[in-house]
Amino acid sequence: MKRALTGIRPSGDLHLGNLLGTIKPGLALGDTHQCFYFVADLHALTTMRNAKELRKFSYDVAAAWISLGLDPKKHTLWRQSDCPEVTELAWYLSCVTGYGFLEKAHAFKDAQSKDREVNHGVFAYPVLMAADILLYDPDVVPVGKDQKQHVEMTRDMAGSWNALFGETLKLPEVLIREEVMTIPGLDGQKMSKSYNNVIPVFAKEADLKKAVMSIVTDSTPVEAPKTMKGTLLGTFFDVCASKETKNDIEVKLKAGNFGWGHAKLALFEVLNEMLSPARKEYESLRSDEKKLEAILLEGRDKAKSVALNVLGRVREAAGFRPC
Repeated sequence: MKRALTGIRPSGDLHLGNLLGTIKPGLALGDTHQCFYFVADLHALTTMRNAKELRKFSYDVAAAWISLGLDPKKHTLWRQSDCPEVTELAWYLSCVTGYGFLEKAHAFKDAQSKDREVNHGVFAYPVLMAADILLYDPDVVPVGKDQKQHVEMTRDMAGSWNALFGETLKLPEVLIREEVMTIPGLDGQKMSKSYNNVIPVFAKEADLKKAVMSIVTDSTPVEAPKTMKGTLLGTFFDVCASKETKNDIEVKLKAGNFGWGHAKLALFEVLNEMLSPARKEYESLRSDEKKLEAILLEGRDKAKSVALNVLGRVREAAGFRPC
């Protein structure tokens, strides 16, 4: 069976972009692939400076994967930092990766353009991400369109290593589901915790409703005919609701006397119905950190058995004693 790999950075409450862009596409591979999914806590350290919050958010991500449908007995779920072999592989990849190559990374250029802190972790982010992938011999890496560059850079780094030391690392294929788009935030920018424009997946009903009602719309009067075509609200209906539901709301908007507020309430009902079952399961799981820890450590053991094999190949190819 082919192997799929992906990870989520634990840097805050999981939001709709995480769900639709990463988790759902990842879960969809569960019947056809051996899934290796990890909590990317080492990546969070580029900005996270609170150990208590990092541990909390890491458990949040683990509970989210399971409550949304990942079976940790069938697949592998672990915490990135529990397999420190990844940092060793990142060093080896760093030694065959040029400075100019890393300057092309979208995340680095974005941080520079917005005058954010650019520590070495931010600059070398693609190298650690490449190590995340290559250490576990995956066949495919499911990502959103905005993450495609990371897999392409991973393939380039693996290719550079293989050219210098022989065929050691498997080059994974990027898997992009065309129907999975970059999910916009409440203000129309990409949904991101750093932009404070998210719809939290496991928020209480009242908080979920508050977030949905803050989606930016224009000031067209309630009584005037309207259309969702080309609007931010329309995009949310596209990715969250059925065609029938969206068409019904569109008919009401065009008829007039049905405002954007009414349409937002309809979207809230769609989201609440979709998220309620997982929310209950998540709350139950999240209250039992001992159970979550046991799951993550069991996943660590499965992931480490693969990692040590791959790292052994790399060490031997470079001239070091194998693991």
